[in-house]
Amino acid sequence: MPTTSQSFSQEVCEACIIGAPTVSDAEAVELLKLIPSWSIKIHEGVPQLTRVFSFSDFRKALNFTNQVGELAELSQHHPAILLEWGKVIVTWWTHKIEGLHKNDFIMAARTDEAFKN
Repeated sequence: MPTTSQSFSQEVCEACIIGAPTVSDAEAVELLKLIPSWSIKIHEGVPQLTRVFSFSDFRKALNFTNQVGELAELSQHHPAILLEWGKVIVTWWTHKIEGLHKNDFIMAARTDEAFKN
């Protein structure tokens, strides 16, 4: 397992199919250490990675939203994104398996990298 969020963000997302295993609770704990600003929330019985990003205005929040959208398209893995004035809420989970896959944690790390830049 990578030791930093940045090295983790460089890992390749693997194709996920229906029936692929979700990460275990123990794996999730270890993976969250690489993306400490994220939390796991249960929504309608499905665990999801969520983080709120704050911005000084709407334009910056919109630009970030577009960056996350581009990351999602490149990986063909798409989050829920809520854009508001001064903040963006990004939520990752794998729809096909109704839970969390390692890909979600990789994409969260990539989202963190986009926020830093």
